[in-house]
Amino acid sequence: MTDTTPTTPHEHADIAVSVQGVTKRFGELTAVRDLDIDIRAGEFFSMLGPSGSGKTTVLRMIAGFEEPTAGKILLHGEDVTKAAPFDRNVNTVFQDYALFPHFSIAENVAYGLRVRKVPKAERDRLVRETLEQVQLGHVADRLPSQLSGGQRQRIALARALILRPKVLLLDEPLGALDKQLREQMQIELKQIQREVGITFIFVTHDQEEALTLSDRVAVYNNGHIEQVGSPREVYEFPQTEFVASFLGVTNLIPAALSEQLFGRPETHSIRPERVSLVAAGAPVGGGMVSLAGTVAETVYAGPHTRFLVETEAGVRFIAEQQNAHAPSVETGIRRGDRVSVTFPREFATAIPGSVSAAAAA
Repeated sequence: MTDTTPTTPHEHADIAVSVQGVTKRFGELTAVRDLDIDIRAGEFFSMLGPSGSGKTTVLRMIAGFEEPTAGKILLHGEDVTKAAPFDRNVNTVFQDYALFPHFSIAENVAYGLRVRKVPKAERDRLVRETLEQVQLGHVADRLPSQLSGGQRQRIALARALILRPKVLLLDEPLGALDKQLREQMQIELKQIQREVGITFIFVTHDQEEALTLSDRVAVYNNGHIEQVGSPREVYEFPQTEFVASFLGVTNLIPAALSEQLFGRPETHSIRPERVSLVAAGAPVGGGMVSLAGTVAETVYAGPHTRFLVETEAGVRFIAEQQNAHAPSVETGIRRGDRVSVTFPREFATAIPGSVSAAAAA
């Protein structure tokens, strides 16, 4: 069952962060509206949403950089709503690495320990251990300018981890990296989080990034949370049309057509990878939906090809076909071809509360 309701502190004995009834206004603008969410200790929790959805504002309130207009924030059961950032035992990693350019890597990582007056022997030991955790022990004596973007990001992570915060906040830390390096860093970041066992709260607008990294995802829109759940839950079982559309590509089947196909007057979502194309009029098995249409466009995207089909029912469908054939063989489907859009009825997900006005009347 999809986790769409925020948990309350008594439901999980160890809640790292509890945001309770929080609203944040900037003048006339309400950036966050009456938000409730509990984040469990030790989980990798992502806050996903478009620009202006409120996710970064929530992160900044947890960090102590902003104070809620209303509501409160608890860290491991302690009310820190008005506490200064340095009194919260959290650390933040930003997209801008903010490394000291004239400090060595070891000196950058050790900086927080020096501020806390940790003895040098202990400081040196912790620096070595932390650099090994991020697999960069061999660069301790180099300067930041001598490292790649991915390495600098790992150093920024090490500098935050060395202080052993109870919660690590990450504000789009991979956003400045190119796609290939970003995907590599996603794997490394998840491995590091599992090793250290610290609660990670990760802000991103990248849907694939959130799905790849997270134990749970909160999908933000217009200052509130639309849905919370595991990556599989929010992707396969969206609870709103916004979640269905924002988390990758989907086909939204209007309530009127859904009533004909499924007997339920609710909007349904079906992902393109669940949709197949067969020759027009070809027989399909039981439990399958079949809609006649014409291929309006084809898009080759490397590992897969996408087809846009205009159906006779008046609804556009996108179908995705994996390019598993030999490279020299092209798909036989062309623009203008008559086809049938087919998919198993059970793969279409009803979106709660999306009953059409006509059906509700």
